[in-house]
Amino acid sequence: MENKLLEGKTAVVTGGSRGIGKGIALKLAELGANVVINYRSSAKAVEEVIKEIEAQGVKAIAIQGDISNFKEAENIIKGTIENFKTIDILVNNAGITADGLIMRMKEEDFDNVVQVNLKGAFNCIRHASPYMVKQRSGKIINISSVVGITGNAGQANYAAAKAGIIGLTKSVARELASRGINVNAVAPGFIQTDMTEVLSDKVKEGTLANIPLKKFGNCEDIAELVAFLASDKASYITGQVINVDGGMVI
Repeated sequence: MENKLLEGKTAVVTGGSRGIGKGIALKLAELGANVVINYRSSAKAVEEVIKEIEAQGVKAIAIQGDISNFKEAENIIKGTIENFKTIDILVNNAGITADGLIMRMKEEDFDNVVQVNLKGAFNCIRHASPYMVKQRSGKIINISSVVGITGNAGQANYAAAKAGIIGLTKSVARELASRGINVNAVAPGFIQTDMTEVLSDKVKEGTLANIPLKKFGNCEDIAELVAFLASDKASYITGQVINVDGGMVI
């Protein structure tokens, strides 16, 4: 049945308590997957997401942890295995920003963004991949960004990390393909979330002018693609970077 495309699967979504991560978690649950939500600090928000997921008739747990910490990332994956005995889908979504022009950017702002956005994805893949290799199946979906492809003034740290995600995706896809594991990246454009809501109307108007479809995306747009890549319908797709950006990057 179409609506149970992922029935019996276990998915881990990092940064799944809000925004794009929440949208992805809810969509995977809707398709029948049990979901592990990783979060760092927003305990109240994650409780609400868990309730929404469980209302769809699947199991859900929350595991707190900072994915930029190698050991904490390991604990997230171990916790998943302890509760569900398997990890079938890993969505590396957690990310932060600390924007600033390169001449003024603080060293810690560069380090923190790369540590969470890029090394965090590495940490989770590093700990999840042995389980996937053992079961000879798995789907890894990394959330990159169009700025990882084009660059963006004031976001050298974020763009560098998201470009790194693309290189990581392609390399890991080559390594794990023979074990039946698919690894892909999704590169969102301007998606309406709490993170983009704070931008000025002037910035939003300027961005909109560069989008051929003349509209911003929403979390559902990203979640739909992630769900497809997480399913057996995408079994012959690996090592790809797919833009969801209204045509911003053509």
